[in-house]
Amino acid sequence: MSSEERELRSGEVLSPQSSVLRSKQQAQSATMFLGEDPCGLSPELLQRVRWRCRRGLLELDIVLGRFVDTNYTRLSEKERQIFEEFLDMPDNPLWDMIAGRQDAVSDEQAALLEKINAA
Repeated sequence: MSSEERELRSGEVLSPQSSVLRSKQQAQSATMFLGEDPCGLSPELLQRVRWRCRRGLLELDIVLGRFVDTNYTRLSEKERQIFEEFLDMPDNPLWDMIAGRQDAVSDEQAALLEKINAA
């Protein structure tokens, strides 16, 4: 059996855009993993938040991405606003807060940082 046949059997799409298709499939499966959002968040909003979680520090990519995939839809509106404030921060100060080397500005930030670290 050729490699092309194996790829076709596994459901892969053979084309120059395969990686793009796989990315879309991963995004769809992540949205499905989150389930039909009970909070009414659109898939586009979740994708935007995931995109904003892509940072210059690999550690932030991992921690923030995992948090969004597992917990973001369960956040209150206020917690989502705080999360957006975190995403507006530069990488190093944000990582220092997540790692516990810098104190949170407010109690609400501290509570959300605990949730992020628990994810």
